[in-house]
Formats: sequence, structure tokens, C-alpha cells
Amino acid sequence: MAEDYLVASDYVMIVIYFVLVLAVGLWSTFRPNRNSAAGYFLAGKDMHWIPVGASIFASNVGAPMFIGLAGQAAASGFSVAIYEWHAVYLLIALGWVFVPVYVASGAFTMPEYLKKRFGGKRLRIYLSSLALVLYVLTKITSEIYSGAIFMRQLLGWNLYLCVVIILAVTAFYTIAGGLAAVIYTDTLQTVILLIGAFILTVMSFVEVGGWEQMMRKYATAAANYTLADPENNTCGMPRKDFMHIWRDPVEGDIPWPGAVFGLTTLGLWVWCTDQIMVQRCLSAKDMSHAKGGSVLAACLKILPFFLWIIPGMISRILFPDEIACADPDKCQAVCGNRAGCTNIAYPLLVLKKMPDGLRGLMLAALLAALMSSLTSIFNSASSMFTMDIWRRFRRHAKESELMIVGRVAVVALIGVSILWIPILEESQSGQLWSYLQAISSYTAPPWCWVFLLALFWKGTTEAGAFWGLMIGLAVGGTRMILDFVYPAPFCGSNDVDNRPDVLTKVHFLHFAIILSAISVISTVGISLVTKPRPPEKLRRVTWWTRHDPQDPEETDSEDEIEEEDEQPVQKEKKKSGPGRKVYNWLCGISDEPKPKLTPEEKAFIKAKMTSLAENKFSKKVANIAAILVATLTAFLLGFFY
Repeated sequence: MAEDYLVASDYVMIVIYFVLVLAVGLWSTFRPNRNSAAGYFLAGKDMHWIPVGASIFASNVGAPMFIGLAGQAAASGFSVAIYEWHAVYLLIALGWVFVPVYVASGAFTMPEYLKKRFGGKRLRIYLSSLALVLYVLTKITSEIYSGAIFMRQLLGWNLYLCVVIILAVTAFYTIAGGLAAVIYTDTLQTVILLIGAFILTVMSFVEVGGWEQMMRKYATAAANYTLADPENNTCGMPRKDFMHIWRDPVEGDIPWPGAVFGLTTLGLWVWCTDQIMVQRCLSAKDMSHAKGGSVLAACLKILPFFLWIIPGMISRILFPDEIACADPDKCQAVCGNRAGCTNIAYPLLVLKKMPDGLRGLMLAALLAALMSSLTSIFNSASSMFTMDIWRRFRRHAKESELMIVGRVAVVALIGVSILWIPILEESQSGQLWSYLQAISSYTAPPWCWVFLLALFWKGTTEAGAFWGLMIGLAVGGTRMILDFVYPAPFCGSNDVDNRPDVLTKVHFLHFAIILSAISVISTVGISLVTKPRPPEKLRRVTWWTRHDPQDPEETDSEDEIEEEDEQPVQKEKKKSGPGRKVYNWLCGISDEPKPKLTPEEKAFIKAKMTSLAENKFSKKVANIAAILVATLTAFLLGFFY
């Protein structure tokens, strides 16, 4: 039981962690720029490159990284590293290609960018709605599910108690502080996360006897009953190509054509068009800091290979009977999942190999990753709901109303997430990481190509983009439904694999390539036969027009929303009691009269929000750093071919 492992020093480390996070979160709520949309959603657009990069990394390294990435490595070896090192190039593309266009357009959110690029309202509402659904069904649920696996192994606490405590603390400083609180706490959590993971990696290497011993022992890391009868338990043995990243195009678990082409569409969606990641770069004080933040995040993405993939493989070596179980009944007894137990590889390593005190630090690191991702999801979803959906119904909503709605949206997401927990308990996946990537393969490619065509082809029309998405949704949704209707038989079971050929013979990453082709052909074809957007409406919204000195023309017929100035408060000042003060603090509003901005002040603020100016020295440093990290990644991909 968990009580046998945790001691007083472990609980002390957990308490210290919570105190630090709450202190940083509360400190950030008292900083300026909270009582405006730019301040709440873009941290006042005044963030330094270090917290921007750390927040991008921490937002991605959630509990699924501990559970899914380490578990996938335990199951198949090095191949999963392609997901992490592939992201290096996409993060560079984020800073150098995508962010300049987003900044020039003056968009707060990705749906808002599509609105500025194409006009109309269908794309903006569809993207916002789909993103919110995917946040609840995949991102938030995977975080909660992963955290539940870890905490059940480590603490033995009641699942709902753990989730309620984490969500309550997470929501408190997200609601109160906005993106500034998220970014500053992310920076603290990244440090804790890296320290804990680094310590466990070193200890694991020492335990297993070094690199050469790890490679030798992993090749035979299987349960005793598998080794006793390997011919009848082949699925319990490690893959023969475990030491390679680039796998066979037909038999490989991550086939190399899919890793090169299919994974690129998934990665572009996650790193270059997802609100969670882009929002951090948009909060940077200028383009140099945005690029610096993306390069820092790219550097940090090299680390998961050493911090989670290697420990996941070592866990299989140290605990083969548990992690490498090859019989559904035995797996059910070990971890409660008949599909397999590789998901517990990292928690088991922490539980049995970390010394007193450090075990608590690693739990704090898990909580840091879990809460970091949840805060990012909550804040970004709040931004999209407020800016892209609420304002459809409240066209002239005041700033204070948007602040309140943004916070209420976070509370609503928390409620939906808690209601989803029972479904999570029933739907256990043998390979969480592969499951999440498969879902992305069915939904991400159409959106990826809409953004790419929007940036680089002026001829892309709103009708082409919308119907290209609809066709892509139909095709991808069909494959996803088939995946749920025809699940793969468990390893070691006698069930017949009666899945259709589209599931058994077409890897999900290969399917992403097919879906991309369908989406591009549909979008381009429909765009060619529909009326193109006039040039005066494409200023500052494409790669080719990002430096245009003039703003794009906007018309009421395209459903533009005009922002009204906040009116001065009533001449008679409201009485401000203790309750009212607490309400104002939580909602980021004030009863004090708000000075009306002059046209010159408005122009200055808009210029800051849309400036692409860079310091020459900083620009050169960022370019050199990007080249170095790209070269290092290419070497690693070649070395572990």
C-alpha cells in the first residue's frame, strides 16, 4: 500500500511545493494588466523569452508525458522519441513563420485569426467549438486519467478527492491571475519538474548498470512466463528494433513515412496553430522574445528522451513481471487494465526506487506537470469561449463582462471534467500515448492545412476552407468511429482480429497523410471555383502581406464585432465593502473610473500589439540558436536511426 512508501519528509516536500506555487500564483494576481483582455489573456504582452519558453515546455509536459511517453518507451523502445525531437523543428517554425503573421494580424486567438483572414463567422465558431470539445474529451481527460494512475500507485488516495483538490488549486490561480499566473507558475513548475526527473534518470542508470547494460537487458525484459514459453507469448517480448527510431514502413509501430509526413501535420497543429502554445508566444514583449521563447522550448524538447523515455525502458528491465505482462488476466491483477500495464512504468519506478523525501519531490513534479497543463488548457479555452463564442451573442460586451465570462468558463470546464471522470475510469487504454496520437491523426490534418493555405496562398477562400474542413471531418470521423467500434484484441488473448483493413493495414500516421491529401484537394478545388478575397482585406494576415503598413479593410457584412469603449462609471461612486473588494479582485475588475483613451493612445497600444520590430543583435542570436538546436537534433535523429 502507499502508506508503506510515503514518509514525513515526502509530505513536507509536497507541502513546500504547494506553498511555492500558490505564492507565485498569488503574486502574479497583484501585478498590473489584470483588468483588461490583453492583460488577462496575453499577460499584458510583456513577457520575457525565458518564461515564454519554459511555459511552452511545461504546458506540453503534462501527466501524459510521465504516463504515456514513458509507458510507450517501455513497450517499444526508442521510436517514441520521434514525437519529441520532431517538435524541435516545428517550434522553430512557430517563432519564425507563424507568430509573425499572428502578431501582424493583431489576433488574440486562433479562431480570431481565421476570422480576420477569411471573414465570416463559420470558421471561427467551428474552430472554437471543436477545440473546446477536444479540450474536454482528450486534453483535460488525459491529464486527469494520467494523474489518477500515478496517485493511485503512489498515494492510494480516493480518485475524486485527488482530482477535486488539484482542480480547485489549479482553477484558483488560473481564474484569479489569467495568463500571467499561468506563465509564472509554469516557470517554477518547469524547474521542479526537471530536477525531479533528472534525479530519477541518474538513479535509474546507476541501478541498471549504465547504457550498455540497459541495451543488453532491455532486449530480454519480459515476464517470467513469457521467457519460459516465448513462442506462445511473442507479444510479451520487446521489439527487435527497439534501439531504432526510424521503423519499417509496414511492420513498424511508428512507420518512418508516417513519422516524417503524417506526424508533421499533427505537429503543426499542436505547436503552430493550437491556442495553448501560440498564446504564450503572443504574450512575448516583442518578436525577438517570441523567437527566443520558441527556441528555448525547442532546446527543452530534447530532454524528454533522457528524462522519460530512458527511465520508461529501465522500468521494464527492473519490473518485467509487472510492466511486461503478456496475459490479460495477469495484467488485470497487476494494474487493473487487461490491455497492458506499461502505463504504470514511471509511477512504479518512482514508488520503488526513489529515496525518502525525493519521492515526495517527484510527486510534486507530477503535480507540477498536471497542474501546468490544466492551467494552460483552462486559460486558452477561456480565451476562445470569451472572444470567439460569447461575443457572438454579446456583440458589444464591455471589458468587465468579458473578464467575468472568462472566469465562469473556467469553472464550467472544471465541472464538465469532473462529470467525465466515471467515463475515464471505464475507458482504459493499453497505450495512452498511441491513443492520443491516433485521435490527433483523425482530427488535426484538415485544420493544419487550412492554416498553412491561409498563410501561404492568397487564393484560399472561406468557402474552400470551411467545406474542406467538413469533408476532412467526415473522413477522419469515420475512421475514429471504426476505431472505437472495432478495438484491437488484447495481447495474449485468443480473440480473433476482425477489424476492417482500413484499421489493420493503414497505420494512423499513414491515415494522416491520406486525410491531408483529401483536405488539400478539397480546399484548393473549392477555393478555385469560389470568389477570392479582395487584396485590401488580406493586408497583414498572410505571410506575404505581414509587413503591409495598412490595416485590412473590415465590413459589417462580415460579422465584425466593434468594441465599445468602457463608459466612465456613474458620477456617484459605488460603496465598496469587503465582499465587493473580494469580488472585484477575483474578477479582475475595478469600480474606479476608467480613463477614456485618446486616439493617439489607442494607436500606440495597437502598434505595440502588432509590431514585428526586432533588435538586430537579438535577432542574430535567435537565428544562431535556432540553427544550433536544429543541427543537434538532426545529429541525434541520425545517431539513433
